[in-house]
Amino acid sequence: MRVHVAILLAVLSVAYSSPVAAQDTAEDILREQVEQVLYGMIGESIDRQLKVVDLDGAGNVAVGILHRTDAHDTDGEHRGIIHTVISEVYVMLSGWGTLLTSSEMTNATQPSAGGDVVGPTYSAQAVGGTVREIAEGDIVVIPAGTLHAWLSIPDHVTYLSIRPDPHGALPAGYVRAEIR
Repeated sequence: MRVHVAILLAVLSVAYSSPVAAQDTAEDILREQVEQVLYGMIGESIDRQLKVVDLDGAGNVAVGILHRTDAHDTDGEHRGIIHTVISEVYVMLSGWGTLLTSSEMTNATQPSAGGDVVGPTYSAQAVGGTVREIAEGDIVVIPAGTLHAWLSIPDHVTYLSIRPDPHGALPAGYVRAEIR
């Protein structure tokens, strides 16, 4: 877990390296809080936002926990989702699966509002793309506008999703009720 946090901090420092005045506080999400939300969501949801932190004029950054099983893959179909303004950084905590990413797509749906988790989102069929196995300890950066889909999850994948939000699409100051 410490390695994941160190990598996350490095990714965020690059994502938000604009000359903004430093804040005098930092936001914490404790391991116990992540576990509490994770165990409370299994069987109910695949994605729970933990916090959305305002970066003092440089947009927001959101942190979510996701847990998917074989019931949440596409069974090999190359159709996925695209977040129009939110990028994601997956930090794999456990499990493994086959992930597809693509910048070329067809048969797109109309974007939806996407809610408090990922902002405006739509789905489409991938044309080509990259298919790779992702496992515990791996990190994947998925830029906004990139189609992504779990083609196969043999058992489960559990991962943090760090969501840089330079446009302020997500609700700044959001904190999941279970961890307030």
